Amino acid sequence: MAPRRTTGKTADEVREAREAKLTELSGRLEGAVGGLVSGEDWAAAVRFAARFRSRSFANTLLIFAQHQDAYEQGRVSEPFPSYVAGYEQWKTLGRQVTKGQAGYMIYAPVTARFASTNPADPDSWRRLDRGEKARAGEVVRSKMIGVKPAYVWDVTQTSGEPVPERPRPVLLAGEAPAGLWDGLAAQVRERGFALGDAPDAAALGGANGVTDFLARTVQVRADMDDAARVKTLAHELAHIELGHEDRRPDGLHRGIGEVEAESVALMVCASFGLDSTDYTVPYVAGWSSQVQGSSPLEVIRATGERVRTTALAILDRLPEAPVGDGDPPGLDRTASVERTRERSGAKRAAPITGRPAARPVEPAVAVGW
Repeated sequence: MAPRRTTGKTADEVREAREAKLTELSGRLEGAVGGLVSGEDWAAAVRFAARFRSRSFANTLLIFAQHQDAYEQGRVSEPFPSYVAGYEQWKTLGRQVTKGQAGYMIYAPVTARFASTNPADPDSWRRLDRGEKARAGEVVRSKMIGVKPAYVWDVTQTSGEPVPERPRPVLLAGEAPAGLWDGLAAQVRERGFALGDAPDAAALGGANGVTDFLARTVQVRADMDDAARVKTLAHELAHIELGHEDRRPDGLHRGIGEVEAESVALMVCASFGLDSTDYTVPYVAGWSSQVQGSSPLEVIRATGERVRTTALAILDRLPEAPVGDGDPPGLDRTASVERTRERSGAKRAAPITGRPAARPVEPAVAVGW
């Protein structure tokens, strides 16, 4: 067996290098977030995140900011990323990172193995050392314990086998994606709310839609185009999914609640090729400006990952979104992770939650997100 290569660095030097990269990442993220100072910027960020739903909101912003830098420097040919993946992942698709192309640094989870004879007791888990085997009767599971820097490359930074393109939906003005209303309506009813139509805005106090948590009803204006109605229904469902009524006694500012719900609606609609920007931009701008005592940066930090997580929960129960999620078509991220584990000699362990995730999960990074 070939000897393991070493970097020549001590453990302390490796740790310091990692911490320096994490500090750099934090700075990049602060810069990316700091640029979102208007409703238009925020809506653009959420719309972009809709195309990269397989990534955390923080990593989405990091990818976007670094790709913009690369485009301005002439290192990539397209102004916006389309598909991103890791070095080995691109190889599984028959593509190779072009020589000289620097990857985009993002956050990746660090996991460790834990063992317990009583899995139901959260205090019973003990961390296993590398290579340590569990004792008789112990259950072994993995758990995220931190983050580390990792790198991904956009398809424009690679060459090789063509990447199949997803068909893009084309919607006529006023139309809604087929089946989207029915899918959203089913989720509203699954949450125990009755769905009904209101004749016009006057019947709803000037609103396009209203969720009544006490009466357990959702009403949407009937005198709007289908596209506007489905966007409004997504907004009201977001209020339900986010538990806004339950949070109000704890001090949820209505401005933050409205920014969250409208941003979720934007992400859901954008995932189906329905652009709600004309309505969402002034709506988000108006409500975010009413959050007294909070800067736009603080509002974004408070809402970014909650918006993404809630939109994913809704989208997971709808027909497959045609826009894609930022992974190259044909890429099996789970299989890629398993191959990496096998090369490193690591064994697969079930997550401590005991419930497999629907997609590889990235951390909501501990920088205010």
